[in-house]
Amino acid sequence: MNKEFYSNGKLLITGEYAILDGAKALAIPTKYGQSLTIVETETNIVSWRSLDEKDKVWFDAKYTLESMTEISSTNSEISKTLLEILNEAQRLNPYFLKDGEGFDIETYLTFPRDWGLGTSSTLINNIAQWADVNPYHLLKNTFGGSGFDVACARHKTPILYQLENSMPTVQEVNFDPDFKDQLFFVHLNKKQNTREGISQYRQLKLNNGELLDTIGEITTKIVSCHDLVTFETLLDQHEMVISVTLKTPTIKKLLFHDYIGSIKSLGAWGGDFILVTGDKASMEYFRLKGYNTIIPFTEMVL
Repeated sequence: MNKEFYSNGKLLITGEYAILDGAKALAIPTKYGQSLTIVETETNIVSWRSLDEKDKVWFDAKYTLESMTEISSTNSEISKTLLEILNEAQRLNPYFLKDGEGFDIETYLTFPRDWGLGTSSTLINNIAQWADVNPYHLLKNTFGGSGFDVACARHKTPILYQLENSMPTVQEVNFDPDFKDQLFFVHLNKKQNTREGISQYRQLKLNNGELLDTIGEITTKIVSCHDLVTFETLLDQHEMVISVTLKTPTIKKLLFHDYIGSIKSLGAWGGDFILVTGDKASMEYFRLKGYNTIIPFTEMVL
């Protein structure tokens, strides 16, 4: 029996690192994502192939089903991580991969891997669906993180996400601003390492009760905002709060100090996408600086 699963990509609009400590955050599932197709075979081997958005194979491996050990792979580090995920899924569900047949497995990304939209989280959620296990538990025991990305993988609308007593709470919201034609996502031409960002944040050892309250208030106001001027003010406030917390200049101050609109980092600071306000003509500012991946809000948000 063949099976196919699909998970949405993600963008974290508010919250950043504070989401790890319980801040209320706004996250959006994207129109981009990743599929997982499983075909049963009689080989007693798991053959794995990962394709990018151009149908190019970026990872290929084979494993013995009986012992879940590598036979061959094109990248030992990726292979090691994949085995950890599959073994953890099997630990969470002892019946997973125990039927004796083999599998031909293919993953397909609909976005470039360096976009940071959730290559890992979409994989976690797809494998969790296949193995019939809790995706948050699978994430926690492998990659770690807040889990908002897994929530986006499973929801079809923007969400408010919050950890309460380390447990995820998800509320679907209607985030469809009247000024959405003036919102764009600009890629910074590099992928940020989320794990490194989290590690640096943890080293700060913050007394962050006030931070969580402030971020939560801004998030609530952003969701219900109906005019661009107020929205830009809220974005700027959020940027300044995180900048002061991390003792790091905002991305606007670092790279785009003379841009007329508002700019907000998304997720781990320093890479992936930023959210900018403006019109189509003002996007030329970023193109002239070499940032050519610019996606309108309506083309990104599911």
